[in-house]
Amino acid sequence: MRSFGAVLILLGILGFVYASSQLDAVPPLPQGLSVGESLRIPAGRWQIARYGCAAAAGVGLLMAMMPKGR
Repeated sequence: MRSFGAVLILLGILGFVYASSQLDAVPPLPQGLSVGESLRIPAGRWQIARYGCAAAAGVGLLMAMMPKGR
């Protein structure tokens, strides 16, 4: 589980950096949109991708801290 956690941390960080760079290239989101409405706009999709990658890195951190066996 530790090695899979390390892979998730690495993929989460790399994905977060990539999504952040792509988010800078698109126009910003208008204020007041719901999550469903923001998914129709490219900036909203990249923003959700950033949150997903950060969540994957967080889960990877938890998995990396789990004991290897009982």
